[in-house]
Order: sequence, then C-alpha cells, then structure tokens
Amino acid sequence: MRSSAHGPDDRRPGQQAGGNEDTVPADLTPDPAHEPHDTDDQTPGEDLDQAPPAPSMGPSVAPSTASSPARRVSAGQPRQTRATGAFDNPSRSLKQTWKPTHTRKKEVLKALGIFQRATAEHLWRMLRPGDSHDRITRDTLNALKGDGKVRVETRLESNHQLWVLTERGHKEAKQLLPGDIRVSALRKLEYDDEGEPVTGEGFDEHAAAVTMTAAVLTGAGFGTPLSWQTEIGHKLPYGYTQYADLTMRAPDVDVPAMLLEVDRVNEPVDVLVAKVRRYTEWFELLAPKADKTKAQAARRDGAAVHDFRLWSRIYPPTGREGYVPLAFVFTGRTKAQRESRIRRLEQAARTYFAGTAYQGRASGITAVDYHQALPVVVTELERITADPDGAAGKVWRRLGRDEDQWQTLGEALDNPDGDRLYAVQLREARRRQQEREAAAREAQRPVCARCGEKFTDERWQSIRPSRWHEGDELCGPCLNAQHEQVRAVKAARRLAEEAAVREAAEAEAKKNRGLFGRRR
Repeated sequence: MRSSAHGPDDRRPGQQAGGNEDTVPADLTPDPAHEPHDTDDQTPGEDLDQAPPAPSMGPSVAPSTASSPARRVSAGQPRQTRATGAFDNPSRSLKQTWKPTHTRKKEVLKALGIFQRATAEHLWRMLRPGDSHDRITRDTLNALKGDGKVRVETRLESNHQLWVLTERGHKEAKQLLPGDIRVSALRKLEYDDEGEPVTGEGFDEHAAAVTMTAAVLTGAGFGTPLSWQTEIGHKLPYGYTQYADLTMRAPDVDVPAMLLEVDRVNEPVDVLVAKVRRYTEWFELLAPKADKTKAQAARRDGAAVHDFRLWSRIYPPTGREGYVPLAFVFTGRTKAQRESRIRRLEQAARTYFAGTAYQGRASGITAVDYHQALPVVVTELERITADPDGAAGKVWRRLGRDEDQWQTLGEALDNPDGDRLYAVQLREARRRQQEREAAAREAQRPVCARCGEKFTDERWQSIRPSRWHEGDELCGPCLNAQHEQVRAVKAARRLAEEAAVREAAEAEAKKNRGLFGRRR
C-alpha cells in the first residue's frame, strides 16, 4: 500500500527536486518520417522483454488508444497476420534487420528521465501510440542497454521487464530534457553481501498504474510526455504537503491542466475524501502579496477571485468554471468493488465538488455556480483499456451527475448546468421580471374620468412631477377638448362683453345726439 501522508518536507521514493513548474513543455513525440538512423545495423536483441504467451487480465496489457485498435497488440501477444513488408515487429524467421534510430533512443531516455521507471508497453503507449505493438520500443530499450544507458531493474508479476536509467543514461537524459523539466532521481544499482547485483525492490504496482495512466492518456492525445510531472507537492499552511500522483499541464489542448490520483482500491475512502479536501484548501490559497480585501470582495464573482490565488500562477487557465480538475483513476480488485468505492467517494466528498447557488439569484434559476468548486472525475484503467477509443472514449464520469452517464473527458468537465445555463435562465428571469413590472405598472395606470380610456405614457408622465391640478383626471384628448371648451366659453363671454360695451356706447351716443337737438 502506498503511503498517503507526507510531512511538509517529505518526498516519496524517486521524487525529484527543483525545476520551474510553470513553463509548458514542448511535444516529445517526433515525426518518424524524419528520423536520423544509426550507422550500425542491429538485429533484435536476444534479451527481449517477453510478455506472457496469453493476454494478461490486468490493465497494463490491453490496447488503449483509438489508432487501429484491432491491430495494436503488445509484442508476444497473439496478433493478426500482417502483410509482407510491414516489419515494425520483424519476425526472427525473416532476414530483415531493424536499425534503432537516434530519435527513438532519445525519446525513451527523456521519458525515463521524467517517469524514472517504465515497462516497454508504457513507453510504447506513451511515445508511439501509432505503432501496432511494443516490439520496436523493446528493441530500442535493448539497444540502449547495449549502450550502457538503461538497465532492467526487475521483472513484474505480469512478466514485463521494468526499465530504469543507468548513471550514464541519467546524465544524458538531463542534457536532452529542457531546463524547466524536473528529472527523476537516479535508481542506483545495488549489490548484495556476495557482490551480486540486486535486481531491485520490486516495482510497486501503484507506481505501475501511475505510469500506465500517463501512457494511455498521452496516447489518447492528452498532452505530451513532457506535459506530465509525478509527485508534485501542494503545500498547505498547516505543514502538510499533498502530493499528486500525476499532474498534467498542456495549455493548447481541450483539457489544459489536470491532477490525477491513482487508487488500487486498497485505501479507506476517508483517505480519498481527505485528498479532495486538501486539494480544495490548496486551491483557495492566496498568491504571495495578493490583496486580501480585494480577494474577499472578488469571492462574489467566482471567476475574478482566481486572479488572486496561488494556483493561477502555477497551472494554466482551465477554460471552464472551477479549479483544476481532479481525476481519480481506479484499478484492481473487482468491478463491483470499484463501483462501490466510486459511490462512497461521491457521497462523502459532495460538498467539495457540488457547487453553490449563484449569489443574488433570481427566482427560477437552477444553474449551479462551479467557480469555486473542485471538478472531480473518475475512471478505471480496466474501462480505458477495454474501450476501442481508450482514454479518448466515453470512459469518464463526473461525480455529482448521473452515475450511469459515462462521457468523454471534455464532456465530463464541461458545465452545461453552470454559466451557460445561468446566462439563459438569467435572461429568462429578467424577461419575466420585466413582464411582472410592466403588468404592475399597467395596473397603476390612470383612467380618464370622462371617457374611461387609459392614460398614455406621455400623459401619465406629465401629471407626475407636480401636485394635482384641475384636469389631471382627464386623458390627453379629453383634456384638450376641455381646454377647447373653456377657450370657447371665454371667447363667447369676451364677444358678449364686447357686444355689450358696443351697445352701451351706441346708446350713450344716441342719447347725446338727442339732447343736443333739443337745445337748438
């Protein structure tokens, strides 16, 4: 059983130190059409890594990637007859020879520099998923063994050989790998009391599953060998360091970053839940010199708060809501035991991946705010290796969703019930709110006291700024009619007054004329 607890400065066996983890590595897989060749011919070595005569039931043997699944088979396993001249796995009965290339040797050295220990099948799936089998990779390892750069540390229970770098190969791997890539620790050759070399302490089956996981994901197009790091520590303020079995950083692909934990169903579920909790705590850490006040205020906007946190300085943006996703890869035991383990993990860790309600949400919004949640996906090595599309197939499940729904990794990490649904529901909620407000406003709209018609917006607005005046109970047309009526009455009154004045003046003038006539 692999230990799950580490102190703040503890390192697991084979853990490397140093290296800038922020720089994204380049692709390690070369173009086979442009490979330079060695000058010396070499036939396949006699000391070959032979797989068992019958296919193994373990996850490390079955093919995993989508490329020609019917033809991809580990060398030494039963395979279909191939056309003459296709000798990427040359038969000993043929007189053809294969020349190991500089490119293949270098890529194997670099991969072993990163992962420290691997079988030929691991390297085949990781470096050359387009090959039909691992024979060329095994021949490359034997060629490097002849050069004194690699050695066999032990043989696994599956009968596969475990390869490690020699001191000479380790030095060369350091020179080949970019400076920002951390090189694994050298596995030194040890001798017993009689001076005989010790083949090794045995390959931890957990470490085999970790390497296999990186291999099948790389073969499916999730990053390159240089995208991976093993045993990366995530230090917490209270002195505990949570080490990830694997970390992937590949900014140019659909899943730019991911943390992976490989579980062989040999630890209590509480240990897995504690890992989820500690990763969540680490993602909540503020970056050095981050403004705590602004960070606290930004919590109301989940996307903005990440700019203040440490993880955004180390891992590339995820392209989705939430923290860098955490994947649990289960393997071993029975299918029923693995399924039971997944269900118990889902129930116990729900608070960390379930998300929350949106702040100040309007009524009718069911979307989930995942911005400060840890996306957790699960899969099984057995499921991956049995699927024709391997890790690129529908072999992933997002915890918190339908337990019968297996999706591709991209589909599982998407949040159709997150921001996208929230935007749709928010628009609909705002539309309904506007309709309610409009209905309430219409209910308050004044009605004309004369004709019974509702006021227009302009007429309603005109009576709001001031106190009540005569005529405010009338709509615009009725008010105009009333004004016309008032004007008509005033005009008639004025005309009558003017007529009365004229009549009085005329009467006065007539009277005056009569008086003057009598005087004469």
